Amino acid sequence: MIFLNKLSGEKIMINCDMIELVTENPDTVVQMENGHSYIVEESMDEILALIKEYKRSIKRTRLERD
Repeated sequence: MIFLNKLSGEKIMINCDMIELVTENPDTVVQMENGHSYIVEESMDEILALIKEYKRSIKRTRLERD
C-alpha cells in the first residue's frame, strides 16, 4: 500500500498492485483495476518511486524472515 494526496488535500492509501494506469496531463490520474480513478498531487515519477520503495520493503521483510 502506498500513500497519496488527492488534490483536495485528503490523504489516501491505495493498493499499488491494483493500479491499472497512471496518466499525467497535467494532473496525475491513477486508474484502478476496479474502475475507480483518483486525481492526486504526486507526479508519475513520484508514484513510481513510492511503488518501488514499497516493493523493496516487502522483499526486505521476506528476506529478514528467512
